[in-house]
Amino acid sequence: MNARSPLAAPVVEVPYYSPFGQEEAIFESAWRNRLPLLIKGPTGCGKTRFVAHMAARLGLPLYTVACHDDLTAADLVGRHLIVDGDTRWADGPLTRAVREGGICYLDEVVEARKDTTVVLHPLADDRRILPIDRTGELLAAPPDFMLVVSYNPGYQNLLKGMKPSTRQRFVSLRFDFPDSAREAVIVQRETGCAEDLARRLVGIAHNLRQLKDQDLEEAVSTRLLIYAAALIRDGMDPVVACRAAVVESLTDDPEVAEALQEVINATFGR
Repeated sequence: MNARSPLAAPVVEVPYYSPFGQEEAIFESAWRNRLPLLIKGPTGCGKTRFVAHMAARLGLPLYTVACHDDLTAADLVGRHLIVDGDTRWADGPLTRAVREGGICYLDEVVEARKDTTVVLHPLADDRRILPIDRTGELLAAPPDFMLVVSYNPGYQNLLKGMKPSTRQRFVSLRFDFPDSAREAVIVQRETGCAEDLARRLVGIAHNLRQLKDQDLEEAVSTRLLIYAAALIRDGMDPVVACRAAVVESLTDDPEVAEALQEVINATFGR
């Protein structure tokens, strides 16, 4: 057990998060037992906010990496740089987290290149080590280091899936969009909007999520509802705000956009 306690006062304000089950207890237990954690769920359902909430709650530094197609193992581990004519080693975010302790969070990890996953393997089992070939170091993770990764299972394809050999190294949590009542509370809490507006926006999301025949890659997220509520609270017309924050963020297809817009128009009596 490390010197930091789960009950210690956080060094920063704990971001608001509305729990839906035992996810907080599972996260804390995984941290205490030095186990890596995988969070899977749709885009915008609260995965990143949850990690930030838990990091602050545990009083741990948080190193967040937004994974993408060009992210390499060197981006995570580090590389040699030329500074003032000298070659110097610069740690990547994963190496800094291992050296200093804290949570390293890889958001949408399946978007990164395949060599990235290989780097994680020795950290995600009982070895908890990070080999750095370019410096010859073999770093042992301190007790308060935790590896957390996330991805959206519904957005995977044959080329971007998490291998079972990787997935089975993690304790896993499944996230989904909140139920209507909790989602309305979240929207209202995040923006300070009126309760009626929050309920209307959540109703729009519920209806759009039921449109199974529409050509949407992803469902409307809680994040987009918060954006719409913020625009409306700032004085923007609700229909215009929802068009900008929801419809145009979900699709580029004009016909699909108009179908989505009909749901919004009906909600606000247009």
